[in-house]
Amino acid sequence: MEIIKLVSLLKYSVALGVMRKLEIRACTSVASNFRAACRARSERERFAKLCIVVEEADETIFWLERLVDAEFIGIELVEKLINEATEILKVMSAFKKHLEPKRDF
Repeated sequence: MEIIKLVSLLKYSVALGVMRKLEIRACTSVASNFRAACRARSERERFAKLCIVVEEADETIFWLERLVDAEFIGIELVEKLINEATEILKVMSAFKKHLEPKRDF
């Protein structure tokens, strides 16, 4: 929610509008897919949803970094959010690895 609030305050431009939309999609996908993982009907489904969570957490960080690189926002405003997203990424990656299906060869 902090990311949504932050990017919603930024002045409008076409380029920023595209980046804002992609950032909001990525960060909300982290939350919705984690919720889906918690309600999964099987371990395979849980693993699949966690794969999406990891991918979207990484994309969230990517777009925050691009907003800084494009000078739409200062690093001091997003540093805490990048750190929090990085922690989510690390924890979810470890959880995903723990659930990874075993392969029988």
